[in-house]
Amino acid sequence: MSPRLDYYNASPKAMKAMLAMEALTRDLSIEAPLLQLIRIRASQLNGCAFCTDMHSVDARRAGESERRLYAIAVWRDSGFFNPRERAALAWAEAVTLLAESHVPDDVYQLAKAQFSEAELVDLTMAVTTINSWNRLAVSFRQIPSD
Repeated sequence: MSPRLDYYNASPKAMKAMLAMEALTRDLSIEAPLLQLIRIRASQLNGCAFCTDMHSVDARRAGESERRLYAIAVWRDSGFFNPRERAALAWAEAVTLLAESHVPDDVYQLAKAQFSEAELVDLTMAVTTINSWNRLAVSFRQIPSD
């Protein structure tokens, strides 16, 4: 598989907006290690090899354990994640799979128990941002580099 186009060069104005959204996400209330977990999980669900690779590498460099990285895809069956992380992963999945799940009430209640209202909006913005990146990378076949 080869890349279809370089979306940074094709539309600098659009990418400037995406980069601004990404920068905002980093300055919100959600802790960086948790952001990496939800970025990886959303990217897995969206089939985005580029983003899954990039955020797994970034998480590992920031100190995330190999075992937890391997377990993200099966987080429900793993004891490696605390209640806040589990709520965030459930929320990330529901928001990512919006057309299928419509973000069920039980997932909202779980998230609401772990996050303030502001944090829940911030978490949703982080999920929205990684989903946007995934759609660009998958659509235009961006591939992980060595």
